[in-house]
Amino acid sequence: MNVMKFGGTSVGSPDAIRRCAELVEREVRLSGQKPLVVVSAYSKITDKLLDAAHKAVQGKQEPVYTEIVKRHQEILKGLDLPADLAADLLQELKDLLRGIQMVREVTPRLYDHVASFGERVSARTFAAVLQKRGHKEAEAFDAYDLGFATDSRFMNARPVADINERIEKAFAPHRKKLAVVTGFIGKDPNGDITTIGRSGSDYTAAIFGAALGAGEIQVWKDVPGVMTSDPTLIEDAQPLARLSFAEASELAYYGAEVLHPATMIPAMKKNIPVRVLHTFDPEAPGTTITPKGDLDPKRPVKCIVYKEDQVLINVRSERMLGMEGFMARLFNVMDRNHVVIDMISTSEVSVSMTTNVTDKARLDALRKDLEGMLKDLDANVKVKTDIQTGKCIVAIVGEGMKHSIGLAARTFKAVSASKTSIQMISQGASEINITFLIDNREIPAVVSSLHAEFFPKA
Repeated sequence: MNVMKFGGTSVGSPDAIRRCAELVEREVRLSGQKPLVVVSAYSKITDKLLDAAHKAVQGKQEPVYTEIVKRHQEILKGLDLPADLAADLLQELKDLLRGIQMVREVTPRLYDHVASFGERVSARTFAAVLQKRGHKEAEAFDAYDLGFATDSRFMNARPVADINERIEKAFAPHRKKLAVVTGFIGKDPNGDITTIGRSGSDYTAAIFGAALGAGEIQVWKDVPGVMTSDPTLIEDAQPLARLSFAEASELAYYGAEVLHPATMIPAMKKNIPVRVLHTFDPEAPGTTITPKGDLDPKRPVKCIVYKEDQVLINVRSERMLGMEGFMARLFNVMDRNHVVIDMISTSEVSVSMTTNVTDKARLDALRKDLEGMLKDLDANVKVKTDIQTGKCIVAIVGEGMKHSIGLAARTFKAVSASKTSIQMISQGASEINITFLIDNREIPAVVSSLHAEFFPKA
């Protein structure tokens, strides 16, 4: 059995949904087995749902709710499906929004509950299309009804340790069915609906694939695979035929939107290939991700990615010089404030770090905590903190980099040619990537210059 995941754009219109149904039928013909299908919400619907929850606090949710219902009804009409196919879910959503309006507060728990309706409606619609095409065994499932359990970190929940066993047990009675499963959502130990982060349906597919011993995990997108850079920025970006798990993980973490950053973890543990395929050109080879990728001495770099809207945190204290435990104190502060660090660089008296936390109140609280972290040692000691927003991490990634002499020089020469000043540099001992920090406004010039250097036009 293979797992097929379809993203929001792939199920964003009646024609797109029919095309995906045809791909499911194609998979049945080619493999002789029923796949497990994972679907996202219709494109842009999750944003609409979160907006409705936000506006419900002021009692202004009705126009957005009406848009959501209209979009769903248009899709049902275009697919010639019953208009009341998901009427119960839409009524439940309406009641939930009214509840938010009454209490005048929306919590992360409520945001997750509201956001879940996108995938729940989408899965029911997709299963109905398959049934209409003669697949009577097709059935929609909410992922949590098939064992997808998480912790209670709403809006960014993580699967429980024994999720494989839970899924395998819950899915066993349904193995003969053509299951259409919601991506993105789960349930915590209290029975509350959780979400696993934006673009989390990829992760859902990988977890189900690992739990059920899938032959491969297919991630169907509106692009021809993982590209050498952002195709919306670089017109001549090229699809990559193969990547290693390590390369794909780095690319996803540093901003490649084709895959959710955690997608590789379940696949890596079970050595299950992940294929990124083009919904609108299924015969295209796409990108295959396996334990070992291809090493091409002529092309040590596989991809150039970037992660914008980052925050640079500079911490400076003369007391840091030769002090044991300074970094431990620093990381304890980050832990207390729930701040995840992406890049870090140190000198004798300063530490520079980046994070994606942009909320002003959280950053102000972090600054105060950082500046007071040595007060117990000396009330007069000063820790200076400088926080700068609007930054971007650029990463060049490729396993062949470790075997390429002079690659760093080529990188920084290309950056220099774009007339950009680098603000921070990081390279791990694995040498699978080089990352550096620039301003958001410098992204087009830097990425274009790097792509021209490492992927010159023929």
